[in-house]
Amino acid sequence: MTDQGGLFPGRQFISTVLDALETKTTMSGRLAHVYLMRAAMAGIVIGIMYVTNYTVVAAFAGIGDGSLAGLGTMVGALVFGFALVFIYYSKSELLTSNMMIVSIGRYHRRITRWRGVRVLALCYLGNALGGLAIALALLASTLVDGAVGEQMQASVDHKLAYLGEGLAGWSDLFVRAVLCNFMINLAMLLVYNGLIKEDITKVLVMVMSVFVFAFVGFEHSVANTALFTIVGLTHGIDVGLALGNLAIVLAGNFLGGGLLIGYYYAFANDDRRYLRRVRSTDGT
Repeated sequence: MTDQGGLFPGRQFISTVLDALETKTTMSGRLAHVYLMRAAMAGIVIGIMYVTNYTVVAAFAGIGDGSLAGLGTMVGALVFGFALVFIYYSKSELLTSNMMIVSIGRYHRRITRWRGVRVLALCYLGNALGGLAIALALLASTLVDGAVGEQMQASVDHKLAYLGEGLAGWSDLFVRAVLCNFMINLAMLLVYNGLIKEDITKVLVMVMSVFVFAFVGFEHSVANTALFTIVGLTHGIDVGLALGNLAIVLAGNFLGGGLLIGYYYAFANDDRRYLRRVRSTDGT
């Protein structure tokens, strides 16, 4: 018989994800308050690191004639890349990676639709509460005043402008959201598949995946939620446009991470059909 390890190399990845799903399902039920706290921590990390990103961008833009602004965008995106590292090693709960985990669980019938929606909804609520906590803290500080606040406001204006461009803008926003969570969960696939043993390599993978989405301009639902909350409380925001942005980005994130990574790899590494055919051929 052909070695299944070569035919289905992602079985360890799927097994690891299903184990993680069991923990998340239990926590979102009997320990919902703890699950919310872990999700809130992820939102706090995203909020702090996003502010750091814009602080770096503002610092480079303020040097000389502003010719280093592009370099600042690159460095800021690189710094923001560590957000996923902090979330992963602190065992916090991030919506976008949980989209992949729940999708794999649904494929293998390890979780019902209702429980899957509950896991994701509670996670997003916790992420949003974490972002809100950072936004409220920033109200009592000057951290997002001046150039930093201007950079954040400019980013919000750019993200909300997609909604005013009709179908072309909506599709642009959707594709950016799809590619964003595709990259995030591609990194988590590499971290979970058991082939990478060293922590430093895992860190590099996670940092690079976030760097790509932040530098290229992909759209992340939790990052946008934190950014919109911070800017909304400190500078004001069009709530309707912000909600429209989040609706499209959430859908795109789910397609990119939940289906294109999660469901795809669950199907590609499902050896059950192959084993049934082999048994049928062997007459067993």
